[in-house]
Amino acid sequence: MTTTEDTTAVHALLHRSAAAWAAGDGAAYGACFTEDATDVTYVGTVYQGGAEIGRAHQALFDSFLKGTRLDLDVIGVRFHGRDTAVAVTRGAVRKHGAKEGRHDKIATYTLVRRGDGTWGIAAVQKTARRRLMEAFSFRAQPATRPSAG
Repeated sequence: MTTTEDTTAVHALLHRSAAAWAAGDGAAYGACFTEDATDVTYVGTVYQGGAEIGRAHQALFDSFLKGTRLDLDVIGVRFHGRDTAVAVTRGAVRKHGAKEGRHDKIATYTLVRRGDGTWGIAAVQKTARRRLMEAFSFRAQPATRPSAG
């Protein structure tokens, strides 16, 4: 059985990863992941392990993603047993100082309780959200519209 504390801890971990992103701190970002984690990026690159995820993101933070933040909105968290959770988020990468706007990514996180009782990200899959294609699909075939926003 999971607790309110577990839900709070999962939310805190996801927001800590976003804070590490905003700080441009690859090591702190990678530390949010387990040693054997998988990160499938928005562009389809696959990274393995928290150390590699942190190293690669530091290179990104120093170049393509310099001066950006990860806006993150947790849509929901579901627990599967005591030590595993799945979280779905909406998000967007924005320049520091940019206004909030539409989220253009969906990410699915698998989180696990580590041996020390803390939570870690075991896997994340980031996907582009194509609003126009969604709208077309929903209009052409209304039964494809999900019940949750």
